Amino acid sequence: MQKIAELIKKEAESLLKEKKVTAVLAWQPGEFYYDNSPAYFTSLEQLDKLVYNEFCPANLSKYLMTGSKKKETMAIFAKPCDTYGINQLIKDHRVKRELITVIGIPCSGMIDIKKIKAQGVKGIISVAVEGEKVIVKTAYGEKTFNKTDILLAKCMSCKGSDYMIADKELGEKMEVKCQKLDPLAGVTKLEAMTSKERFAFWQEELSKCIRCNACRDICPACSCEQCIFDNQEAAVAGKASANTAEEQMFHIIRAYHVAGRCVGCGECARVCPQGIQLGLLNTKFSKDISMFYGKYQPGADTDSKAPLVDYKFDDVEPTISAKGGR
Repeated sequence: MQKIAELIKKEAESLLKEKKVTAVLAWQPGEFYYDNSPAYFTSLEQLDKLVYNEFCPANLSKYLMTGSKKKETMAIFAKPCDTYGINQLIKDHRVKRELITVIGIPCSGMIDIKKIKAQGVKGIISVAVEGEKVIVKTAYGEKTFNKTDILLAKCMSCKGSDYMIADKELGEKMEVKCQKLDPLAGVTKLEAMTSKERFAFWQEELSKCIRCNACRDICPACSCEQCIFDNQEAAVAGKASANTAEEQMFHIIRAYHVAGRCVGCGECARVCPQGIQLGLLNTKFSKDISMFYGKYQPGADTDSKAPLVDYKFDDVEPTISAKGGR
């Protein structure tokens, strides 16, 4: 994606030089080649650090909130999956549409460094992508992977190459080449369990939580200016690693909070240091909402009303919902 990176840098330079925006949201190198991080560029000199490759998975949409609150004009470079989050923030009145310029950039899938390391690869020096092959150079030699085998889970259930919002598009659209995962496969397996089995499953999953809040901080649907979990007077406040009802309810409450608004970007599960299956929890909610109220994709636009805030006479009755839900 080197050519796309060059187009991004050129566009960013133009936007800042012509003072069309005061800041640009993109990515910059991290400590290692494979941990590029979100970056807020405000000058031409800073753009020397701008990068874009298969290790730029972060959805930047949440970072628009601070600038929008300060009434700054910003440009954001967004992959197709990221644009759902931008729309949701606009719909939730967290981002002012007139202050942002959305530049759509193609993506052929992001690489999961954890999958590479899981193959026993250590001492990584560099990673090069050549077509559908990924060459990993280490202190002990080289190892080659098929890109399709080491993609992030969220990329393997990619929604497609179309942008839900974009003022301009760079380059030609790309497709993620892999055998797509069925996003509902995990939910189907979960629903086949008994109530006791499901309780035990989630008790084990949620007990891993260390309350780092990474999932909350990256989620474009979790955008309250002050979270109840930061209220020291609330029983659920604070950070702790404990196998208690209060601690485990953090994710249940958060899932209810974003129900009908979760765009399915997969960022919560990606950033979780404990590997909790947060996407499974959110997908279950999304599946039930679509079943009871009709198919709905949050973030697909900026003006439609979510099923849970748009009440109609023919809405499913609570008794039916309780009976049909699990």
